[in-house]
This record gives sequence, structure tokens and C-alpha cells, in this order.
Amino acid sequence: MKKSLIIGSGIAGIASSIRMALKGYQVEVFEANAYPGGKLSEIEIQGYRFDAGPSLFTLPEQVEELFHLAGKNPSEHFDYQKLDIACHYFWEDGKRIKAWADQDQFAEEVETKLGEPAKNIKQALKRAELIYDHLAPLFMHRSLHRLGTWIGPQAMKSYLKMGKLGLFSTMNQANEELFTQPKLVQLFNRYATYNGSDPYQTPATLNIIPHLEFNIGAYFPKKGMHDITLSLYELALSLGVKFNFNSPVEEVLVENGKAVGVLSKGELHKADYIVNNMDMVNAYKTILRKQKQPKKLLEQPKSSSALIFYWGIKKNFPELDLHNILFSEDYQAEFEHIFKKGTIHQDPTVYINITSTYKKDDAPEGCMNWFTMINVPNNQGQDWDTLIPEARKNIISKINRILKTNLESLIEVEEILEPRSIESKTSSAMGALYGNSSNNRFAAFLRHANYSSQIKNLYFCGGSVHPGGGIPLSLLSAKIMTEMIPDAN
Repeated sequence: MKKSLIIGSGIAGIASSIRMALKGYQVEVFEANAYPGGKLSEIEIQGYRFDAGPSLFTLPEQVEELFHLAGKNPSEHFDYQKLDIACHYFWEDGKRIKAWADQDQFAEEVETKLGEPAKNIKQALKRAELIYDHLAPLFMHRSLHRLGTWIGPQAMKSYLKMGKLGLFSTMNQANEELFTQPKLVQLFNRYATYNGSDPYQTPATLNIIPHLEFNIGAYFPKKGMHDITLSLYELALSLGVKFNFNSPVEEVLVENGKAVGVLSKGELHKADYIVNNMDMVNAYKTILRKQKQPKKLLEQPKSSSALIFYWGIKKNFPELDLHNILFSEDYQAEFEHIFKKGTIHQDPTVYINITSTYKKDDAPEGCMNWFTMINVPNNQGQDWDTLIPEARKNIISKINRILKTNLESLIEVEEILEPRSIESKTSSAMGALYGNSSNNRFAAFLRHANYSSQIKNLYFCGGSVHPGGGIPLSLLSAKIMTEMIPDAN
């Protein structure tokens, strides 16, 4: 029986193991940690449960497809609900709006509370749909590194619309042209952070992202985001996939230009195909260190990172929902600090994810579990031991001003995740959440392919390679990759 080895059990690694098993391969996964999921894991502290990493769930069909392929009913193994409100937004001047899933309701909310014409919201969402319709089939569902992607009918259709797809302006420029109110520009600029980018540098093609959240929908797994990991892990086990935890890979073994196995804990494991789900940069620095290095890709600037405080809050705040944003007064200065100065702005935008608003047992009665995050630069050797306490103080001050509270007295438990620990726990180079930065129009072409052009039978998946970071794109990377590999039978 032909064999495949997967390095890493992030969500793309698990999805790859499922797809390879369904293609008839004997599959083994090697994971350095004691648990599956990579960033998509959970933390439990004194009665509080937190989803440790990704907190927004879109394109649930990418998860469901894996169950369908295995001949199972997804709803029997994984359940979720659509959100009526995608996010609550707060500004220092007291303005607050709810981003309703219903477009008419959202447009009316924005016009009533912020004075932005409703038609502009609808135009922005139509623009996002246009970009998605023309670019998703090329950039999300196919390899950019194969000629067939660029000469098919879908490619020709997209070429005719290039001027409208945002390739020649920045996200911020496109949003400033469309909206009359700076708060709406800021709100739509925020979507650059979904892949760790700067809206003042990244191309306007990233205005595709609101389409996922509004036109298609945002969702919440009823058992929490970690259930995505657990349900797919259980599916993989049911298909005979073997997981080896606490088993870091030391080297990918290559003979005559062909990957033939891996070395883990000093033991050789041979296979017909090797799939790397480890961060691409760290993989080349470690397990592929003896192989030719893709220097241009490795030297690309990296995405932003995150500073996360997992706080158990002994109070309910009825004005808060699952997703909440407390905006900075000077958004451009915030991104200049992150991407140009390599530090943290004194007035950062604060994101608060509270799963206990939907999943009550994630916090004790009368309490809330706050996943409190700000965007920060990746780890370049900054003095984090000074930056983190200062940022914590600024975050709490901002929350106190906007919510008119005394947060420090309400924090019952605390855990911190920051760029250094993100790198150590997930092998993400420099703690960058999304691999290489997307801060130029060629960023999509500066991601590693889903296969090695130098080493036969070596493939890549995960957020650091094509098509990019985040749950849906990581799952699609597994799909693109496995479609290149022939069935075992």
C-alpha cells in the first residue's frame, strides 16, 4: 500500500491527511505538539475556555466537503450557526454600529448612525462580489504556479476585468474613493488585517474579503472554533490516519532529487509522498536545511503578528457580542508603527472575541471569556518584555474609556500569547500569523507553490503557502495540493 507522511497537524495538515486517505494512501501525521490543530487549538483556565487562535468562521462548506467526500453527513459530526451580526464596532467619540448580516439592515444602520449613504455600502459589497467572482476561481481554488490556470476560459474572463479588480490601487485608496465618512473607510480597511496586511500598502484586491463575511456569511461552530479541529481530527482517525504527537520531524530525506521519507526522533520513516504543513520559512531553515533554498521567497517581508490576552472577566457586558472592535483614533499611525517602525502604537485597535455570548459554558455564570487581541509587528528582536506591559496598560485604558468600566478589577484569570510564543508553539517564522506579507500587488505570486519544483514528491499546504492564511484558504491549500497527487490505486 502506498504511503504518505504529513508534517504538522494544523488544519491544513489534517485536511490533507483526510484527502490522502480517501485517495487510497496509508497516512501518518507527525506533530511536534501534544495536540492537533496548530493555531486552531484551545485554552482552559479555571472554568474559562478560550479558542486560542482563529476566531472568525467563513466558508463552512470547505469543512463540510471533507465529510461529504468521506460519505458522511456533516451535520452529524459538526454543527454551526449563521451570525445575525458579523461584528460590533466602537469609536472613542461614542459612535457604535452593528454590522448586520442583512445588507439592507447594515446599510440602514450605517446611514442612520454614521451618515454614510446606504447605496455606498451596497456598492462596496457588490465590488467585493465582483472581485470574488473573478479572482476566487484563479487565486483560491487553483495553483498559480501551473500554466493551465492562466490560459483557461476563467482566466480570460478575469483579464477583461483587471481594471475593476483593484490591482492598481491600495485598499485604502479604493475605500476613500467610495466612502464619504472616514469611519467607513476605517471599517473596510480593517479587512487587511484578516491576512496580516497594511491597508495603506496592500492592493485593493483584498476588498474581496467583505464578500465572505457579508454576502456569503459569518458563522460560529456551536461547540467553539476548536471543534473544527476536533471534528476533522476524528474524521481522519475514522479513515485510518495515524497521528504521532510529540514527534517533531528533524529532516526530510531526499535521494536523487526525490523525497523518500522523514527522520523523527532519530528513526527513519519512508513514504511515497511527503506533505509539509509546517511554516514554509522554518521548514527550509530546519527540516529542509540541506536542500536548495528559495531565497527570494524566504527573504520576503512577513505578515503582522498578534498580542493576545485571554481574560476571564467576572462581569457581563450586554453591549458586547461575539466579535467586537474598538477602533484606534489614528489608524494609519497604527499600521506605520506595525510595519515601518516595528513597534506597537500607543492607541491600538482592540479586537475582543467572546464565545461565551453564544456558548454559555465557556465562562462561569455571570462572567465572560475575553479573547482580547491587537495587531503587532512580527518578532524582529524587539524588547517585548517592555512592550507587552505597556500595550496591556493602553488596551485596558481604551476599554475603560469606551465601555466606561474598571476592567483591571474584573480580570479573574489571564494568559498571554505574543509573537515569541506564537513562533515557539506553532513554528511560524518570526511569529508572523500569515507567512509572507501581502503588502504589494504581487504578493499572491510571492507565496510558495503547493509543490516543490526542486524535489519530486514533496508537497506543501497551510497558511504560509498558496493560497494564503486563515481557515478557508488553509483548507483550500490542502485541496489544491492533493489534486496534484495521483490516486494510490
